[in-house]
Amino acid sequence: MKLSRQFTVCGSAIFCVVVFSLYLMLDHIDQSKNPNGERIQNGPLGILQDKIDHLERLLAENNEIIANIRDSVINLRETVKDGKMFPEGNMSQGDVELLLPAPALLPIHSEDCQFAARTYSKAADGMLDVYDLLSFDNPDGGVWKQGFDISYQDNEWDNEQLQVFVVPHSHNDPGWLKTFDDYYRDQTQHILNNMVVKLHEDSRRKMIWSEISYFSKWWDSIDEQKRDAVRRLIESGQLEVATGGWVMPDEANSHYFALIDQLVEGHQWLEINLGVKPKTGWAVDPFGHTPTHAYLLRQAGLSNMLIQRVHYSVKKHFSSQKTLEFFWRQNWDQDSSSDILCHMMPFYSYDVPHTCGPDPKICCQFDFKRLPGGRISCPWRIPPQAITDNNIQERVQTLLDQYRKKSKLFRTNVLLAPLGDDFRYTEAVEWDQQFENYQKLFDYMNSHPELHVQAQFGTISDYFEALRKSTGMDPVGMNVGQLALPVLSGDFFTYADRDDHYWSGYFTSRPFYKRLDRVLESHLRAAEVLYSLTLANIQKYGQPSDYPAVDNYKLLTEARRNLGLFQHHDAITGTGKDWVVVDYGTRLFHSILNVKRVIVSSAHWLVLKDKPAYYHDPSNPFLQMDDVQPSQDALPPESVAKKCFIKMLNFFAVPRLLVVYNPTEQARTSMVTVYVTTPKVRVLNALGHVVRAQVSAVWNDASHAATDVFQVRSATSMHHITALGVLWILQTSPCLYMFLQDGGQISVSKLEHFPQFYQQDAAPVHIENPHLKLSISTATGLLEKMRLKEDDSEFLVKVEFVWYGTTSNKDKSGAYLFLPDKEATIYSPSQPPVVRVTKGPLFSEVTTTFTQITHTLRLYNIHGVEGQSVELCNTVDIRGEINREIAMRITSDLNSKDRFFTDLNGYQVQPRKTMAKLPLQANFYPMTSMVYLQDSSARLSLLTAQSLGAASLKSGQLEVIMDRRLNQDDNRGLGQGVLDNKITANSFRLLLEKRSSAEEAQSEETAPNSYPSILSHMSYMYLNHPLISMAVSQRSDAPSLIPYIPLSASFPCDMHLVNLRAIQSKVCLSSALILHRKGFDCGFSNRNTGLLCSTTHGKILLEKLLTDLKVKSITPVSLSLMHTHNSDADPQEISLKPMEIRTYRLQLS
Repeated sequence: MKLSRQFTVCGSAIFCVVVFSLYLMLDHIDQSKNPNGERIQNGPLGILQDKIDHLERLLAENNEIIANIRDSVINLRETVKDGKMFPEGNMSQGDVELLLPAPALLPIHSEDCQFAARTYSKAADGMLDVYDLLSFDNPDGGVWKQGFDISYQDNEWDNEQLQVFVVPHSHNDPGWLKTFDDYYRDQTQHILNNMVVKLHEDSRRKMIWSEISYFSKWWDSIDEQKRDAVRRLIESGQLEVATGGWVMPDEANSHYFALIDQLVEGHQWLEINLGVKPKTGWAVDPFGHTPTHAYLLRQAGLSNMLIQRVHYSVKKHFSSQKTLEFFWRQNWDQDSSSDILCHMMPFYSYDVPHTCGPDPKICCQFDFKRLPGGRISCPWRIPPQAITDNNIQERVQTLLDQYRKKSKLFRTNVLLAPLGDDFRYTEAVEWDQQFENYQKLFDYMNSHPELHVQAQFGTISDYFEALRKSTGMDPVGMNVGQLALPVLSGDFFTYADRDDHYWSGYFTSRPFYKRLDRVLESHLRAAEVLYSLTLANIQKYGQPSDYPAVDNYKLLTEARRNLGLFQHHDAITGTGKDWVVVDYGTRLFHSILNVKRVIVSSAHWLVLKDKPAYYHDPSNPFLQMDDVQPSQDALPPESVAKKCFIKMLNFFAVPRLLVVYNPTEQARTSMVTVYVTTPKVRVLNALGHVVRAQVSAVWNDASHAATDVFQVRSATSMHHITALGVLWILQTSPCLYMFLQDGGQISVSKLEHFPQFYQQDAAPVHIENPHLKLSISTATGLLEKMRLKEDDSEFLVKVEFVWYGTTSNKDKSGAYLFLPDKEATIYSPSQPPVVRVTKGPLFSEVTTTFTQITHTLRLYNIHGVEGQSVELCNTVDIRGEINREIAMRITSDLNSKDRFFTDLNGYQVQPRKTMAKLPLQANFYPMTSMVYLQDSSARLSLLTAQSLGAASLKSGQLEVIMDRRLNQDDNRGLGQGVLDNKITANSFRLLLEKRSSAEEAQSEETAPNSYPSILSHMSYMYLNHPLISMAVSQRSDAPSLIPYIPLSASFPCDMHLVNLRAIQSKVCLSSALILHRKGFDCGFSNRNTGLLCSTTHGKILLEKLLTDLKVKSITPVSLSLMHTHNSDADPQEISLKPMEIRTYRLQLS
């Protein structure tokens, strides 16, 4: 009854407001300025005309509003009474919308600040130090072109013989010059079929395999008899699975979420089908190497790893120092807990000519696939000879000479000689050629003790086992042993294979798909979490349900595998043939659609009040998502795709419901965007309270607005999943617009629902919120200055665009290589751009339409994370260009000198140094999640929603390459340029943070590590994991909905839920709970972040955090669930060290 009375009062109040607003609006027109301080019209005639227009429009609308308001209120009251719109029962205000106010200062324990603040004790050599040492010259090294002459004494092996492991391998790219399926059909299936037959012929033969994407496809096609034969080969040690990931991933552009996911997918497949646990990593082809991957392999339980593509100057230096084998340690690790034993191959390539020793002309003669009469030959024009009794002695001496020379680059007498190349061992004859000829050589060597050599086929783990034994090392652990191996930290970017050919082009190539990759990652993670929670809830309710658990698991599995496939080092890199790129894109696109189906069916079950009423109708789902992308290679067009979202029909009575899902582990206040067919809307939360909202136009081009679709943005505070109502009542805070061109103002017609404002002088446009005030050029619409309101400090932060061309030399830029002609030239469009300024209560933005770029700068007027940074969006179209690359440059007055910082895989930050001794292209590095620069006063971070190449070529300057169009191949095997450019959207957040103490900045100048602030971590997470909104379909039988809140509080600020991934198990339903405790820098202001979290020394009591679910069991396991860890600790208390990533096998009920 009380509720009924409230709504009667509410209805009367709205009626009064409408009548009164007529008077107020007329009165308001008389004011010459609007609240933002800009002039609305010039002169008394303009004002009078404006009054008349307003009055006519208001009178026309008023009759309509008054006539419908009564029906609307009555219907709203009925809806509430029936519990359809707003839930009843166990809900308090705090549960739904009104989160507790965030503390002004983030509660961070001082102990939790010590990790980033501690002084660094130098236990490992860093790659930055190595770079300082090297001259990066490239003298001719003789037969080993990029190295030096190697000599030895004949008697060196008299006391300890040389032990040689020849490791046969076949490198199978899951897509490059052909698609994954075409390669499988033409080559890979034959390699694997022959492997089973040929390895069984002789027990001394060995083989390693790496890519599980291919292996699983083949496994599905073979019979049980052949599967048993494979199991026997693995048990006997003849076949080894190395790494065991879904692919051999790219290590520059891939995010650690996807690196982990493809590793878990591969390892889970191996566990279920073969019971295999890989011990050694094998990465011969990624174009540069990251310590993140080393850490993930270590956390998965691997003990050893091998890498190959490293800068030729670094290889030469390591060879001369005999440091090609080392313990790779994370730059944040103060002990040896992250160490993994790593072998770096010394020569140019992983093919046979570059793996037996320093002279490729000789090694090629021992690649027996190249015997005369075959399809491939040796480019050095000396062919191999089949081994016979007549030539064996000479052939052994020639090969052994290469083995001995190669062994002089290492500290032990154990030598690795890989034997393979891309798609090798396709035909049975090649197996016979290689294995029979090598076996003759081995038999001769091993039967002549005076040669002091023991040679054999081996797997990569056979090699590491012998290496560890020879040094007195622990067989699997990281105990250094008698002959100490060096410890190294840092990364191996940017890769150069010869001359000034730096592989920094692929950090950006095909950026459209680099963005699509991140969209799938975000949606897949959101779907995984919802799916796991839904299954646990269904178990708890114990009801038979129509929920499509099996179908959804299939969709998730396919999405995991398509995302995994795209992490391959010719996929996310943008270095495949055009049609191969389309194949990858189609897989990503279909998986995005499929995981959205998982999200909507799971969210439907979770928010439904009456669970038995759940039904699954895939053709007409209860919830619908809006951002419809028309195809794999096109952006969702705002004015077309969005139209289909919330149709506000021409009767006012029924509010449209919106279910909003927050996929992060933090309660947050963020923007929700919906598209509607009328500007006259109001947004209500689940309690019926009005939520602040802003209506703006949807633009068909720079100055023409759509008349049939409008954008509504509202600021929503929420825990996990809640409902909003979008109701057609009366107009909600419309935006004001101003249009500029060439520094002057222009007028735009047909903007009927939105007032225009004008400013009289050419002074910069200002937009501001409680945290920031921005100055923007009226001529370009680009940012020029940022003012921090906390202490009123102003910084120069200037955004501009620049072009790079390609060199006139024979070798030019292509998909892999960046070979610019000179320093960048400033982008100056042929005609002055149209600048559109939008001002409103929730956000203000400036959009500039240049010829090749549409640039939007947006500032949210909300307290908290979203309001602390500037959103930058660029839509780039360079399809008409020839051999050009376009970059965004941000110039600041920070005195960063030659130091800047890029992240590695979104997991850790690597300090960088711009070096004058290196060419321009060598100073570009991969940026997966962020790049920043700093001085003693402040830090300027650019956070990114897609991987791109970044640099800081001058003090205070950041540069990001956004797209590249190249007309030629760069001679790395692809055989084409990059001419399939799309209209590509790039999104960024620009975050300026004031330092709280200058002393810390000094100590940081030489530290080998750096950490983002908590605010930076959160801003990045909000950018990459936006709120997901779903409209409830319009039905006559709308059921009651209740918010679903699985957590009683936010996770600790530094604890990230990487994934909650359902695991297929024959025994029970379980999930992999993967957590990451982030390292963070406390040296920046933590005021007004709007966050509701604190830090807890890395501890979580999961049972206490969960609201309705119980922890049935929780077991600490290795990263990919291969090994179970025995622990004496309380299993309910999760405890992580800073930077640690841990997995738990979790059962909820």
